[in-house]
Amino acid sequence: MTKLSDTQAIILSAAAQREDRIALPLPGSLRGGAAAKVVGALLKRGLIAETTADSRTKADAALNRIWRNDEDGRAILLHITDAGLAAIGVEPDPAPTARTEPAGAETVPAEQTAPEPEAAPTGAPAALDAPKPRKIREGTKQAKLIEMLRAEGGATIDEIVAALEWRPHTVRGAMAGALKKKLGLTITSEKIEGRGRTYMVVDD
Repeated sequence: MTKLSDTQAIILSAAAQREDRIALPLPGSLRGGAAAKVVGALLKRGLIAETTADSRTKADAALNRIWRNDEDGRAILLHITDAGLAAIGVEPDPAPTARTEPAGAETVPAEQTAPEPEAAPTGAPAALDAPKPRKIREGTKQAKLIEMLRAEGGATIDEIVAALEWRPHTVRGAMAGALKKKLGLTITSEKIEGRGRTYMVVDD
């Protein structure tokens, strides 16, 4: 099982909830050497990756949009990988696409270091390119999480943490990102005496 620090879990969860999978901006308190250490660890483990853009936008001290610039001055962005998504219990999209230009930059052809999505079969109608409904893969922690939330009485954050060996930040990120935004599940919560706040999936 992938062990994550609270800061790493926050970075990955935030990136998973963005359509472009970009891992910037980093948490507000993370700067300088501390930021380099955390990002370096995520890069080394393959949980995030660098994407090179043709944009010459300079990296700023606040790390709001650009991670760094290469020797040619091109902007380097950070995006979450499939391994990073799996580490927080999020199912990867069939063909995830990371944005290769910082927000607000002029759109120019980009050179990507991330794998290109598979091309559609030659001659296939455009309508076939529409994304297919996401399926819940059995045997995964995401499936276990949904099972717990669908059970009678639902589950608390502490109960999910104990069952999945995740951190609370990871649980909240998975519910907000993978379950709500990606799978379209409706999650409600109520405070139950003796258990605390309990979360549950409400099937339509």
